[in-house]
Amino acid sequence: MENLWFSIFSLTATIFFFFIARFLWSQNSKLPPSPTSLPIIGHLHLIKKFPFPQALHLLSSIHGPVLFLKFGCRPVLVLSSPESIEECFTNHDQTLANRPRTITSDHFSYGYKNFGLAPYGDLWRTLRRLSTLEVFSSTSLQKNSFIRNEEVLNLCSRLFRSSVDSRKVDLKYHFTLLTAQVMLSLVSGSRGVEESDPESEKRFFDDFKTRFFSSMSMNVCDFFPVLRWIGFKGIEKRVMEMQRMRDEYLQRLIDDVRMKKFDSTGSVVEKFLRLQETEPEFYSDDVIKGIVVLMFNGGTDTSPAVMEWAMSVLLNHPDKLEKLREEIRSNVKHKGIIQDSDLSSLPYLRCVIYETLRLYPVAPLLLPHCSSKRFNLGNYELPENTMLFVNAWAVHRDGELWEDAEVFKPERFDGFLGDRDGYRFLPFGVGRRVCPAAGFGMRTVALAVGALVQCFDWEKVDEGDIDMRPVFGVAMSKAEPLVALPKPWPDMVPILSQL
Repeated sequence: MENLWFSIFSLTATIFFFFIARFLWSQNSKLPPSPTSLPIIGHLHLIKKFPFPQALHLLSSIHGPVLFLKFGCRPVLVLSSPESIEECFTNHDQTLANRPRTITSDHFSYGYKNFGLAPYGDLWRTLRRLSTLEVFSSTSLQKNSFIRNEEVLNLCSRLFRSSVDSRKVDLKYHFTLLTAQVMLSLVSGSRGVEESDPESEKRFFDDFKTRFFSSMSMNVCDFFPVLRWIGFKGIEKRVMEMQRMRDEYLQRLIDDVRMKKFDSTGSVVEKFLRLQETEPEFYSDDVIKGIVVLMFNGGTDTSPAVMEWAMSVLLNHPDKLEKLREEIRSNVKHKGIIQDSDLSSLPYLRCVIYETLRLYPVAPLLLPHCSSKRFNLGNYELPENTMLFVNAWAVHRDGELWEDAEVFKPERFDGFLGDRDGYRFLPFGVGRRVCPAAGFGMRTVALAVGALVQCFDWEKVDEGDIDMRPVFGVAMSKAEPLVALPKPWPDMVPILSQL
């Protein structure tokens, strides 16, 4: 009975404070344009009929590129023009350098000790600088290029074995397996599967997927915190159970590297364990696990999706596919499969990846930011703890910014050097929280796509174009996984048969 009265009291208090907050917001004429909201849920009812980026784009097309919404108790700012994005991250980058706290980040961040989720400050700067230096700097990318080369060769070997029996292949699975093994090799010095047989690889894939895929999304309790106490505790329990499984795996991984007495693999864990010897209080196992889990989450959700989108759109545009293959044939001088060192001489391959990221940004709303204090954006005034979404999907497909915006034209990026291009191209984020692994991701994706175009003549399983419908989750993926039939080019058979 006490629980019932407590639930009624909590719900009544929530409604009371909601109307107080609504009254106060209504008095603030300096807020950006906003559609009419409903009690308690705010504007959530306006986005349920469409995928999230399209729904926000539709609202922005009505109310303007600077849009204010309320998702439950959270104030939300949506930006969908280069001018508003540039102003926001030029004048208020530090104010917006936080991530919103959620149930998943509370449990998965090891006390907010990883650079992806840590609040902006000294700890974040230190972790970000060390992670960039030790993992994603130009020097580190060159040193770990052998991992990417080796795993792409393993991918080509798997696909070649399938082609012998004329078997169609699920490229989404193969791309995700590739990326998981690249990340695990980079982190621990072990690829997770010693025997390259399909059953072992499938067991490794399922085990890795259970722990690390798609775990950073928000849920209803993040917008209605009172629900955590009146019937939705199961959500948090599931998050806690996943964290327990994940932590056990990561601790075993660290202990295995520690037991090997640093065998000079140059792995990420080994590097941080060496730092742990000099500053054990700062470089705790939890800090190392926080960095590793961020690499696993970020890498395995994003790069495979980009690879799959790129191969899908190339299969729908055989002229672009042939142009790319001809560039590879002309510029890869050695008699072998494309390597990391060849990428700098393949500008059209880079254009293909950039154009894929424009049309199919793997993070269509980027990762959300959160304001640490009140701030002004033009004539508007935004409250503290405002969640910010940058609608990169809408900006990338804006017909006023891009000629033939809906058309796949890699040539538009010929000579492109910057990563933002006047804040109209934002595949890796913006501001202080821009993705530090952009270079690593670009190299991994380009190497895999280049190798598959170089080695195989690809055939569609069904007539007509590949289905390009998206599904929006943590990352934007294809609704229908890409399945195709690989046929090795005759001049590549001797090379592939030796893998």
